[in-house]
Amino acid sequence: MAAPPASADAPRSPPAAGDRPARPVAKSEITCEDRSAEALDRLLPPVGTGRAPRKRTTSQCKSEPPLLRTSKRTIYTAGRPPWYNEHGAQSKEAFAIGLGGGSASGKTTVARMIIEALDVPWVVLLSMDSFYKVLTQQQQEQAALNNYNFDHPDAFDFDLIVATLQKLKQGKSVKVPVYDFTTHSRKKDWKTLYGANVIIFEGIMAFADKTLLELLDMKIFVDTDSDIRLVRRLRRDISERGRDIAGVIKQYNKFVKPAFEQYIQPTMRLADIVVPRGSGNTVAIDLIVQHVHSQLEERELSVRAALASAHQCHPLPRTLSVLKSTPQVRGMHTIIRDKETSRDEFIFYSKRLMRLLIEHALSFLPFQDCVVQTPQEQDYAGKCYAGKQITGVSILRAGETMEPALRAVCKDVRIGTILIQTNQLTGEPELHYLRLPKDISDDHVILMDCTVSTGAAAMMAVRVLLDHDVPEDKIFLLSLLMAEMGVHSVAYAFPRVRIITTAVDKRVNDLFRIIPGIGNFGDRYFGTDAVPDGSDEEEVASTT
Repeated sequence: MAAPPASADAPRSPPAAGDRPARPVAKSEITCEDRSAEALDRLLPPVGTGRAPRKRTTSQCKSEPPLLRTSKRTIYTAGRPPWYNEHGAQSKEAFAIGLGGGSASGKTTVARMIIEALDVPWVVLLSMDSFYKVLTQQQQEQAALNNYNFDHPDAFDFDLIVATLQKLKQGKSVKVPVYDFTTHSRKKDWKTLYGANVIIFEGIMAFADKTLLELLDMKIFVDTDSDIRLVRRLRRDISERGRDIAGVIKQYNKFVKPAFEQYIQPTMRLADIVVPRGSGNTVAIDLIVQHVHSQLEERELSVRAALASAHQCHPLPRTLSVLKSTPQVRGMHTIIRDKETSRDEFIFYSKRLMRLLIEHALSFLPFQDCVVQTPQEQDYAGKCYAGKQITGVSILRAGETMEPALRAVCKDVRIGTILIQTNQLTGEPELHYLRLPKDISDDHVILMDCTVSTGAAAMMAVRVLLDHDVPEDKIFLLSLLMAEMGVHSVAYAFPRVRIITTAVDKRVNDLFRIIPGIGNFGDRYFGTDAVPDGSDEEEVASTT
């Protein structure tokens, strides 16, 4: 749903710079006065200025963390909230905002202000600057002489932009190129981003492609005076991109100014809201934030509530395997479930159960016939692992305790981590961090978490693995203790994921704790204080 156009519909004459109203204005075309190169000297930045280079906050910048720090709090600009329903499928697409405008008009600053005012922790800020096409050798030589037009639509890879936005809106992971403006080339490393509540896409040609326009739920044009844009561009290109004054002015007159008049300014009529004076127009930004909030309210989804009412009272799925309840296993469960058990004993017997659980899980891996020779020169018809490699992925923090048991029985196993925390206001799991091997899609993956109650965190972790192209039937979810609700939820959403545990309890209480349960595993194992109203599986882990 697109945002409503700015209020007035009647055409108007552009007011003087000092008289412009501090509000969104009706869409109109503003004719820029022609300025000669000789008149640019007064606009040059003062020599020897101590001004620090402007830092761009884009989530694909590898030198900066994926977050936005403000005076009050830290906002994550990479990550993922619950984006799927109880079927493991996406329920609603993310809300995509397009920010267009001339070069150095303040689009990134406006985006930062929108992010901060939204008070939404999960956003993706995507810059069109990352999607410049790879230049040929001849084009590289032209760019070095400031003779290549970076302000023409042909300079951008719109196919990659569209594909990236489509996947982000669907809640899938994407790889975004990292562009080096000093060398006019893409770096070797690409940045991985994940979908979010809100996607903000900013760039000079944000509205120049029809397919791209259809992906944007709200279109904003940042209208800044041409003199101000030129001054900003001079300062940026000289201080941050290693350009000289003459080269910047030459490029501006030859490419930037004509491209703005021919390709960028006409797209103002496509915008839902025009923001004059950019970041200085706080009234316009407030109106934008109000509209986005109303859209996000329509996209709210309580994963836990949906899981709590779905798929219950059904037979346990065939993909579930429970470790045989021998007297030894029940004895260890008795010890770790007892609230009077000391921390040392809790750790010792938990580790024993983990080892048995890992050994049991390995029996479900694919094996093939093989023949070896014994020291007595005799053939032995045996079995060998038929896969490429095994990777263990722990859901932090409790799942991390299972890593030693996995390493003890799997030689050279690779380990990845996923940090999922519960939002204490909504009770929903949120993805904060992950580290996975690059070629994990070729492996059998053992996903580890010590307790699974509703299955919400486990489902999120499985979805992350699927985003990294791990086949569903190569994922093994291991947990010391699960509730029937969690088993049903995971099995219904992902019917080919193998679920392996040492015990399944019947109930989950109003706080989503397993009954009779084991308590908060992480707190008992690490000796930390319990989190009020937290669940067994999604703990607030320390990120220090």
